[in-house]
Amino acid sequence: MEKIYIGVDVGSVSINVIAINENNELLFKSYVRNVGQPIDIVKGEFAKLNNELPNMEIGGVGVTGSGRQLLGYVVGADIVKNEITAHATATLYFFPDVSTIFEIGGQDSKLIIINDGTIADFAMNTVCAAGTGSFLDHQAERLGIKIEDFGEIALTAKRDVRIAGRCTVFAESDMISKQQYGFSKAEILKGLSKALVRNYMNNLVRGRKLKPVFVFQGGVAANISIKKAFEEEVDHEVLVPEHYGIMGAIGIAMLARDQIKKTGEKTKFKGFKVSEDEFETTTFICKGCPNECEIIQIKANGKVIAMTGDKCGRYSNSII
Repeated sequence: MEKIYIGVDVGSVSINVIAINENNELLFKSYVRNVGQPIDIVKGEFAKLNNELPNMEIGGVGVTGSGRQLLGYVVGADIVKNEITAHATATLYFFPDVSTIFEIGGQDSKLIIINDGTIADFAMNTVCAAGTGSFLDHQAERLGIKIEDFGEIALTAKRDVRIAGRCTVFAESDMISKQQYGFSKAEILKGLSKALVRNYMNNLVRGRKLKPVFVFQGGVAANISIKKAFEEEVDHEVLVPEHYGIMGAIGIAMLARDQIKKTGEKTKFKGFKVSEDEFETTTFICKGCPNECEIIQIKANGKVIAMTGDKCGRYSNSII
Protein backbone atom coordinates (compact mmCIF):
# COMPACT_ATOMS: atom_id res chain seq x y z
CA MET A 1 0.00 0.00 0.00
CA GLU A 2 1.38 3.42 -0.99
CA LYS A 3 2.18 5.77 1.87
CA ILE A 4 1.13 9.41 1.80
CA TYR A 5 2.21 12.32 3.96
CA ILE A 6 -0.22 15.02 5.02
CA GLY A 7 0.65 18.68 5.46
CA VAL A 8 -1.64 21.17 7.22
CA ASP A 9 -1.02 24.94 7.18
CA VAL A 10 -3.33 26.74 9.60
CA GLY A 11 -3.29 30.47 8.94
CA SER A 12 -5.45 33.34 10.13
CA VAL A 13 -7.16 33.66 6.73
CA SER A 14 -7.03 30.16 5.25
CA ILE A 15 -6.35 26.52 6.05
CA ASN A 16 -4.51 24.37 3.53
CA VAL A 17 -4.48 20.57 3.64
CA ILE A 18 -2.33 18.65 1.16
CA ALA A 19 -1.03 15.12 0.65
CA ILE A 20 2.14 14.02 -1.12
CA ASN A 21 3.65 10.62 -1.81
CA GLU A 22 7.21 9.41 -1.29
CA ASN A 23 8.28 11.19 -4.49
CA ASN A 24 6.80 14.57 -3.45
CA GLU A 25 4.02 14.27 -6.01
CA LEU A 26 0.96 16.28 -4.96
CA LEU A 27 -2.01 13.91 -4.65
CA PHE A 28 -4.50 16.14 -2.82
CA LYS A 29 -4.82 19.83 -2.04
CA SER A 30 -7.46 22.07 -0.53
CA TYR A 31 -7.77 25.74 0.36
CA VAL A 32 -10.51 26.78 2.77
CA ARG A 33 -11.19 30.12 4.39
CA ASN A 34 -10.56 30.06 8.13
CA VAL A 35 -13.84 31.28 9.58
CA GLY A 36 -12.82 30.71 13.18
CA GLN A 37 -13.55 26.97 13.40
CA PRO A 38 -10.19 25.42 12.42
CA ILE A 39 -10.85 22.02 14.02
CA ASP A 40 -14.15 21.59 12.18
CA ILE A 41 -12.59 22.78 8.92
CA VAL A 42 -9.70 20.31 9.21
CA LYS A 43 -12.15 17.52 10.00
CA GLY A 44 -14.03 18.31 6.82
CA GLU A 45 -10.91 18.46 4.66
CA PHE A 46 -9.59 15.21 6.13
CA ALA A 47 -12.89 13.56 5.21
CA LYS A 48 -12.47 14.78 1.62
CA LEU A 49 -8.89 13.52 1.54
CA ASN A 50 -9.97 10.12 2.82
CA ASN A 51 -12.70 9.92 0.17
CA GLU A 52 -10.33 10.85 -2.65
CA LEU A 53 -7.47 8.62 -1.47
CA PRO A 54 -9.28 5.76 0.31
CA ASN A 55 -6.63 3.07 -0.06
CA MET A 56 -3.59 5.01 1.06
CA GLU A 57 -1.59 4.43 4.21
CA ILE A 58 -0.85 7.57 6.24
CA GLY A 59 2.91 7.67 6.64
CA GLY A 60 3.11 10.91 8.60
CA VAL A 61 1.46 14.26 9.33
CA GLY A 62 2.95 17.73 9.78
CA VAL A 63 1.31 20.98 10.88
CA THR A 64 2.51 24.56 10.45
CA GLY A 65 1.02 28.05 10.58
CA SER A 66 -0.21 30.37 13.30
CA GLY A 67 -2.58 27.70 14.67
CA ARG A 68 -0.07 24.87 14.50
CA GLN A 69 0.11 24.00 18.18
CA LEU A 70 -3.58 23.34 18.70
CA LEU A 71 -4.09 21.52 15.39
CA GLY A 72 -0.87 19.59 15.85
CA TYR A 73 -2.25 18.15 19.07
CA VAL A 74 -5.72 17.57 17.66
CA VAL A 75 -4.64 15.58 14.59
CA GLY A 76 -1.67 13.81 16.16
CA ALA A 77 1.07 15.50 14.17
CA ASP A 78 4.49 13.89 13.87
CA ILE A 79 6.11 17.29 13.47
CA VAL A 80 5.02 20.85 14.24
CA LYS A 81 7.17 23.62 12.82
CA ASN A 82 6.96 27.35 12.15
CA GLU A 83 6.01 28.75 8.75
CA ILE A 84 9.53 29.96 7.94
CA THR A 85 10.96 26.44 8.07
CA ALA A 86 8.01 24.94 6.17
CA HIS A 87 8.08 27.51 3.36
CA ALA A 88 11.86 27.29 2.98
CA THR A 89 11.75 23.48 2.82
CA ALA A 90 9.28 23.42 -0.08
CA THR A 91 10.96 26.27 -1.95
CA LEU A 92 14.38 24.64 -1.75
CA TYR A 93 12.94 21.45 -3.20
CA PHE A 94 11.41 23.18 -6.23
CA PHE A 95 14.15 25.84 -6.57
CA PRO A 96 17.43 24.46 -5.13
CA ASP A 97 19.33 27.66 -6.03
CA VAL A 98 16.91 30.06 -4.33
CA SER A 99 18.48 32.88 -2.30
CA THR A 100 15.49 35.12 -1.53
CA ILE A 101 11.90 34.13 -0.77
CA PHE A 102 9.10 36.71 -0.79
CA GLU A 103 5.94 35.37 0.86
CA ILE A 104 2.74 37.37 1.21
CA GLY A 105 -0.44 35.91 2.62
CA GLY A 106 -3.77 37.30 3.70
CA GLN A 107 -2.73 38.70 7.08
CA ASP A 108 1.08 38.60 7.17
CA SER A 109 4.17 38.60 5.02
CA LYS A 110 7.60 37.02 5.29
CA LEU A 111 11.09 37.44 3.91
CA ILE A 112 13.39 34.41 3.99
CA ILE A 113 17.08 34.63 3.09
CA ILE A 114 18.71 31.36 1.98
CA ASN A 115 22.47 30.80 1.96
CA ASP A 116 23.92 27.52 0.68
CA GLY A 117 20.62 25.72 1.10
CA THR A 118 19.91 26.81 4.68
CA ILE A 119 17.96 29.65 6.26
CA ALA A 120 20.41 32.48 6.96
CA ASP A 121 17.94 35.20 7.98
CA PHE A 122 14.24 35.99 7.98
CA ALA A 123 11.75 38.69 8.87
CA MET A 124 7.99 38.69 9.41
CA ASN A 125 5.31 41.36 9.31
CA THR A 126 2.26 40.46 11.37
CA VAL A 127 1.26 44.02 12.28
CA CYS A 128 0.97 46.26 9.20
CA ALA A 129 -2.10 45.37 7.15
CA ALA A 130 -0.93 47.52 4.23
CA GLY A 131 1.67 44.87 3.38
CA THR A 132 -0.73 41.92 3.10
CA GLY A 133 -3.31 40.35 0.83
CA SER A 134 -6.23 41.67 2.89
CA PHE A 135 -5.08 45.19 1.97
CA LEU A 136 -5.42 44.38 -1.74
CA ASP A 137 -8.76 42.60 -1.22
CA HIS A 138 -10.23 45.59 0.56
CA GLN A 139 -8.99 48.16 -1.95
CA ALA A 140 -10.17 46.08 -4.92
CA GLU A 141 -13.59 45.83 -3.30
CA ARG A 142 -13.70 49.61 -2.86
CA LEU A 143 -12.96 50.04 -6.57
CA GLY A 144 -15.54 47.44 -7.61
CA ILE A 145 -12.86 45.10 -8.99
CA LYS A 146 -12.73 41.33 -8.51
CA ILE A 147 -9.47 40.45 -6.78
CA GLU A 148 -8.89 37.78 -9.45
CA ASP A 149 -8.84 40.54 -12.11
CA PHE A 150 -6.67 42.95 -10.12
CA GLY A 151 -3.32 42.07 -11.71
CA GLU A 152 -4.41 42.03 -15.34
CA ILE A 153 -6.26 45.33 -15.00
CA ALA A 154 -3.28 46.97 -13.28
CA LEU A 155 -0.95 45.97 -16.11
CA THR A 156 -3.09 47.92 -18.59
CA ALA A 157 -2.30 51.23 -16.87
CA LYS A 158 -0.81 53.89 -19.16
CA ARG A 159 0.57 56.11 -16.41
CA ASP A 160 2.22 55.70 -13.03
CA VAL A 161 0.55 57.12 -9.95
CA ARG A 162 2.01 56.91 -6.47
CA ILE A 163 -0.34 55.69 -3.76
CA ALA A 164 0.61 56.09 -0.11
CA GLY A 165 1.19 52.59 1.22
CA ARG A 166 2.36 53.10 4.79
CA CYS A 167 -1.07 52.24 6.20
CA THR A 168 -4.54 51.37 4.96
CA VAL A 169 -6.06 54.65 6.14
CA PHE A 170 -3.60 56.76 4.16
CA ALA A 171 -3.92 54.46 1.14
CA GLU A 172 -7.71 54.80 1.01
CA SER A 173 -7.53 58.56 1.41
CA ASP A 174 -4.90 58.79 -1.33
CA MET A 175 -6.92 56.54 -3.65
CA ILE A 176 -9.99 58.76 -3.33
CA SER A 177 -7.86 61.83 -4.00
CA LYS A 178 -6.26 60.29 -7.09
CA GLN A 179 -9.65 59.23 -8.44
CA GLN A 180 -10.89 62.77 -8.04
CA TYR A 181 -7.92 63.97 -10.05
CA GLY A 182 -8.93 61.70 -12.91
CA PHE A 183 -6.59 58.72 -12.65
CA SER A 184 -8.13 55.49 -13.94
CA LYS A 185 -8.86 52.37 -11.89
CA ALA A 186 -6.05 50.56 -13.71
CA GLU A 187 -3.57 53.29 -12.79
CA ILE A 188 -4.67 53.25 -9.16
CA LEU A 189 -4.40 49.45 -9.02
CA LYS A 190 -0.89 49.67 -10.46
CA GLY A 191 -0.07 52.29 -7.82
CA LEU A 192 -1.46 50.01 -5.10
CA SER A 193 0.74 47.15 -6.33
CA LYS A 194 3.84 49.30 -6.08
CA ALA A 195 2.71 50.63 -2.70
CA LEU A 196 2.39 47.12 -1.27
CA VAL A 197 5.86 46.17 -2.50
CA ARG A 198 7.34 49.42 -1.11
CA ASN A 199 5.71 48.65 2.22
CA TYR A 200 7.14 45.12 2.11
CA MET A 201 10.65 46.36 1.33
CA ASN A 202 10.52 49.07 4.02
CA ASN A 203 9.17 46.77 6.74
CA LEU A 204 11.00 43.53 6.00
CA VAL A 205 14.08 44.08 3.86
CA ARG A 206 15.45 47.07 5.80
CA GLY A 207 18.86 47.23 4.21
CA ARG A 208 19.37 43.49 3.79
CA LYS A 209 21.20 42.65 0.59
CA LEU A 210 18.95 40.54 -1.60
CA LYS A 211 20.35 38.16 -4.18
CA PRO A 212 18.79 36.01 -6.91
CA VAL A 213 17.29 33.48 -7.35
CA PHE A 214 14.10 35.30 -6.21
CA VAL A 215 10.93 33.29 -5.51
CA PHE A 216 7.54 34.83 -4.73
CA GLN A 217 4.87 32.70 -3.03
CA GLY A 218 1.77 32.92 -0.86
CA GLY A 219 -1.75 33.73 -2.02
CA VAL A 220 -0.77 37.18 -3.30
CA ALA A 221 1.69 35.61 -5.76
CA ALA A 222 -1.32 35.02 -8.04
CA ASN A 223 -1.38 38.78 -8.65
CA ILE A 224 0.82 39.41 -11.70
CA SER A 225 1.05 43.15 -11.03
CA ILE A 226 2.61 42.48 -7.61
CA LYS A 227 5.09 40.10 -9.25
CA LYS A 228 6.00 42.81 -11.77
CA ALA A 229 6.38 45.39 -8.98
CA PHE A 230 8.81 43.07 -7.17
CA GLU A 231 10.76 42.56 -10.40
CA GLU A 232 11.05 46.31 -10.88
CA GLU A 233 12.14 46.72 -7.27
CA VAL A 234 14.93 44.11 -7.39
CA ASP A 235 15.69 44.62 -11.11
CA HIS A 236 15.60 40.88 -11.72
CA GLU A 237 13.22 38.10 -12.69
CA VAL A 238 11.04 36.81 -9.84
CA LEU A 239 9.83 33.21 -10.05
CA VAL A 240 6.40 32.02 -8.87
CA PRO A 241 6.01 28.31 -7.97
CA GLU A 242 3.21 26.27 -9.53
CA HIS A 243 1.79 25.63 -6.06
CA TYR A 244 2.49 29.15 -4.76
CA GLY A 245 -0.48 29.20 -2.38
CA ILE A 246 0.22 25.95 -0.51
CA MET A 247 4.01 25.93 -0.19
CA GLY A 248 3.85 25.93 3.62
CA ALA A 249 1.64 22.83 3.65
CA ILE A 250 3.86 21.05 1.12
CA GLY A 251 6.97 21.90 3.11
CA ILE A 252 5.61 20.61 6.40
CA ALA A 253 4.47 17.37 4.71
CA MET A 254 8.03 16.88 3.45
CA LEU A 255 9.38 17.50 6.93
CA ALA A 256 6.92 14.98 8.39
CA ARG A 257 8.13 12.35 5.94
CA ASP A 258 11.77 13.10 6.78
CA GLN A 259 11.01 12.94 10.51
CA ILE A 260 9.36 9.52 10.24
CA LYS A 261 12.22 8.14 8.16
CA LYS A 262 14.78 9.57 10.56
CA THR A 263 13.22 8.16 13.72
CA GLY A 264 11.84 4.96 12.23
CA GLU A 265 8.74 5.42 14.38
CA LYS A 266 5.14 4.95 13.31
CA THR A 267 3.01 7.99 12.74
CA LYS A 268 1.16 9.56 15.69
CA PHE A 269 -1.78 10.42 13.43
CA LYS A 270 -5.01 10.00 15.39
CA GLY A 271 -7.17 9.15 12.41
CA PHE A 272 -9.52 10.97 10.09
CA LYS A 273 -12.20 11.55 12.70
CA VAL A 274 -9.81 13.86 14.58
CA SER A 275 -9.58 14.27 18.35
CA GLU A 276 -12.72 14.82 20.41
CA ASP A 277 -10.87 16.12 23.48
CA GLU A 278 -12.27 18.92 25.61
CA PHE A 279 -10.54 22.25 25.01
CA GLU A 280 -10.34 25.28 27.30
CA THR A 281 -9.08 28.70 26.18
CA THR A 282 -7.85 31.38 28.60
CA THR A 283 -5.82 34.59 28.24
CA PHE A 284 -3.36 36.59 30.31
CA ILE A 285 -1.20 39.68 29.80
CA CYS A 286 2.55 39.17 29.62
CA LYS A 287 4.45 41.77 31.65
CA GLY A 288 7.86 40.80 30.27
CA CYS A 289 8.24 43.98 28.20
CA PRO A 290 6.36 47.21 27.37
CA ASN A 291 4.40 45.45 24.59
CA GLU A 292 2.23 43.71 27.21
CA CYS A 293 1.01 41.09 24.71
CA GLU A 294 -2.23 39.25 25.36
CA ILE A 295 -1.27 35.57 25.51
CA ILE A 296 -3.87 33.01 24.46
CA GLN A 297 -3.46 29.70 26.27
CA ILE A 298 -5.22 26.52 25.14
CA LYS A 299 -5.61 23.44 27.30
CA ALA A 300 -6.72 19.95 26.30
CA ASN A 301 -8.00 17.81 29.15
CA GLY A 302 -6.28 20.17 31.59
CA LYS A 303 -2.88 20.15 29.84
CA VAL A 304 -1.47 23.26 28.14
CA ILE A 305 -1.00 22.37 24.47
CA ALA A 306 -0.74 25.78 22.78
CA MET A 307 0.17 29.38 23.57
CA THR A 308 0.11 32.24 21.11
CA GLY A 309 -0.20 36.02 20.85
CA ASP A 310 3.33 36.95 21.91
CA LYS A 311 5.42 38.98 19.46
CA CYS A 312 8.76 37.67 20.75
CA GLY A 313 7.97 33.95 20.84
CA ARG A 314 8.59 33.64 24.60
CA TYR A 315 5.49 31.49 25.06
CA SER A 316 4.56 30.29 21.56
CA ASN A 317 8.04 28.88 20.92
CA SER A 318 8.07 27.06 24.26
CA ILE A 319 5.52 24.53 23.00
CA ILE A 320 6.53 23.22 19.57
